[in-house]
Amino acid sequence: MLITDRLVLRRAVIGDLKDMHGVLSDARATRYWSTPPHDTIEQTQVWLDGMIASPPEVSEDFVVTLDGRVVGKAGFYRLPEIGYILHPDVWGHGIGYEACRAVIDHVFAIRATIDHLIADVDPENLQSINLLTRLGFRRTGRRARTIQVGGVWCDSVYFRLDRA
Repeated sequence: MLITDRLVLRRAVIGDLKDMHGVLSDARATRYWSTPPHDTIEQTQVWLDGMIASPPEVSEDFVVTLDGRVVGKAGFYRLPEIGYILHPDVWGHGIGYEACRAVIDHVFAIRATIDHLIADVDPENLQSINLLTRLGFRRTGRRARTIQVGGVWCDSVYFRLDRA
């Protein structure tokens, strides 16, 4: 469990299904996510099951709670790539920065073999690009048509954060 001034980040549990479905079914939250919004709670169940079952040797992933309510996730489903998604209700309040700072510091503290972290962002996702920049990530490249989401090709901008 990671605790910040306003947040508790913890491992996901089955009981997080309803709140995570609220995030993953919201078209605003998933605008730049790797899947379209979840149409059914069963889709979110499969996603959450994968998060819960992810092997600890390759994953450091957390649900983000604010005032006792799950509002998203932040962490590393597959190290060293950071990923995060938050419900739009909490956007614009520094929650993303606070959650990501916590998981980054945690990974660098407990994973001595990790010398850098990476991120893959849609170039239209300016809020995420600004967040990564504030966290100290630097841009390392760009590629066109790297992922197809909901039948639409998306580009990628790549970022890296070195341990030092």
